[in-house]
Amino acid sequence: MDVNERIKAVLAEHAIVLFMKGTPQFPMCGFSSRAAQALKEAGATFHAVNVLADPEVRAALPHYANWPTFPQLFIQGELIGGCDIVEDLKASGELARMVHDVSGPEHA
Repeated sequence: MDVNERIKAVLAEHAIVLFMKGTPQFPMCGFSSRAAQALKEAGATFHAVNVLADPEVRAALPHYANWPTFPQLFIQGELIGGCDIVEDLKASGELARMVHDVSGPEHA
């Protein structure tokens, strides 16, 4: 399976995916940490992919998503954006709504 197929498989398997540097428990960059924290505060159950542990994904994802930096948040396979966008969505309440729409009321 090539790297783009692996990215598609991860996105198909999980409703909310955060491609980040490090993990939510041990983020390796401030932007990744802030994005993961915003998702947690919005009540999201999400799958995190540590791009530092997978150089192929780290190299391919900016081309796949047409987004140059990390973190990258995907919901339902669609790129939402990076740290600033995630924080803006959280501040407006939109992130919580998006998370709720995806995960359903049992996760809210």
